[in-house]
Amino acid sequence: MRHCLALLALLLSLPLSAAQLHLELGDTSRQWSSAELLAHPQARDISIEQDVSYKRPMQYRAVPLAVLLQGVGVNDHLQAVALDGFAAEMPAAPLLQQGPARAWLAVEDPAKPWPALGNGKPSAGPFYLVWTAPQASGIRPEQWPFQIASIRRLASVEQRFPALLPDPKLPADNPVRQGFALFQQNCLACHRLNGAGDAQFGPDLNLPHNPTEYFQPAFLRKLIRDPQSLRTWPQAKMPGFTEAVLSEQELDALLAYLGHMAGRKP
Repeated sequence: MRHCLALLALLLSLPLSAAQLHLELGDTSRQWSSAELLAHPQARDISIEQDVSYKRPMQYRAVPLAVLLQGVGVNDHLQAVALDGFAAEMPAAPLLQQGPARAWLAVEDPAKPWPALGNGKPSAGPFYLVWTAPQASGIRPEQWPFQIASIRRLASVEQRFPALLPDPKLPADNPVRQGFALFQQNCLACHRLNGAGDAQFGPDLNLPHNPTEYFQPAFLRKLIRDPQSLRTWPQAKMPGFTEAVLSEQELDALLAYLGHMAGRKP
């Protein structure tokens, strides 16, 4: 018995096993272990002034994401899939730029794990997409996916999921079209609509019913701005979208898209 306890204590004292990042970039695929990325020749220590997930300044060992995206072009489309099913849709161009905002893949060292994101929650690791100078390029919170398991090059959202498209007869300057772009940026990472999308995180926003059909307008805006102020439970995960993230005009456009899609169910 004493021998078993000593062995258990030894195992608990060992560093956590290295994680694997899967890159599927069209014609090429690659796996990187956390150890390989921590030792990458371009890895460096970076400071994030206001981390989106931790809500405070953070320090990371990170690799410029662009150096890992060999063969990816500025017109390509990428998707970062997290361990919990969160699927962030990302145009490649901002990820490849050298500045002013720059994308980094922060890598959690198994020997020095990051803090938990909250009580009973894991850390943001093993891999976390963070940005230096994000405000310089209008980077949104949904462009900071954490607990990343894989990054894939895919066709655009419009090509993959035609069920998300608004009526093609709408004028180019119709707010619904802007709302569709905002839906992709802010909602599609967690939600599907008309059964279309890759996320496994939140409910479908049109089937069986669209939220514009069962929420009074003022309460739907309140839900988007501060979900916990409208309804709360311990497992709630939806973030709030402040005016700094989604302006009133942008929220109007997003709601216009949702209301429009209530009439475009399959």
